[in-house]
Amino acid sequence: MQFALCNEVLQPLPFQEQCAMAAALGYDGLEVAPFTLAADPMDITDGQAGVYRRMAEDQGLAISGLHWLLVAPAGLSVVDADAQVRERTVAVMRRLVELCAAMGGRYLVHGSPKQRTVPPGSSRDEALARARECFAQAAATATSCGVTYCIEPLSTRETDLLNTVAEAARIVDEIASPGLKTMIDCSAAGQTESQSVADLMAQWMPTGHIAHVQVNDPNRRGPGQGEMRFTPILQALLRMQAQGHYRGIVAVEPFDYVPDGPGCAARSIGYLKGILEGLERHGFQGV
Repeated sequence: MQFALCNEVLQPLPFQEQCAMAAALGYDGLEVAPFTLAADPMDITDGQAGVYRRMAEDQGLAISGLHWLLVAPAGLSVVDADAQVRERTVAVMRRLVELCAAMGGRYLVHGSPKQRTVPPGSSRDEALARARECFAQAAATATSCGVTYCIEPLSTRETDLLNTVAEAARIVDEIASPGLKTMIDCSAAGQTESQSVADLMAQWMPTGHIAHVQVNDPNRRGPGQGEMRFTPILQALLRMQAQGHYRGIVAVEPFDYVPDGPGCAARSIGYLKGILEGLERHGFQGV
């Protein structure tokens, strides 16, 4: 099992130092938030993307994918009633897909709750239809670039649109593009889903809808820093990997860094690898 660290955890370190620290802590990759690389990610050239890729590779890491896609530039939305706003947003989504491929990434995680919350004056169905159209266009670009665009279900505390894996999977089925999947964020799932995360994985991973997993606690801290137990989650992941239902990386994405970013990153990877070591010692093979 491979682990990536969401790079904003190590801000304000320069990207090269983020790579060095993540590698030293034992991570296999970095999941990159584009706004950490440039005030306007649309200014990042293919050449610069290649430089970031080499910075990671020089430390033995991969840039596994991108997340927090629509934080910058300002004013983006997949649900805005203004078609020009959505067109601008889709242009950003498509460009980020291209940059992900140029950086060597395999997936993009579309969370961005503020940029998909139902706007005043619109119904939920209207907002969902607009979002579906935007996702379809991003999925087409993802397919051509050989990466996967993932709709991230988020908790109702963050947004009122696409809160469960079932809701996101419905959009995936309706668009029916090989470049579009959904994913599981443990924090959001722990707040919103009626099932445990392990049961959610067992239900949805065999269907082929799940292309990515982020691990974090419902209290928004790192794994092992709250009430959620991750042994059954890692057992489920190992089982799904052994059965060929999950081939993705697992990304550590805390939001509340305790005691600080580097400390949280170190504690998270130690906790997760400790669970895996314990499972291995007890002969758990995932089958």
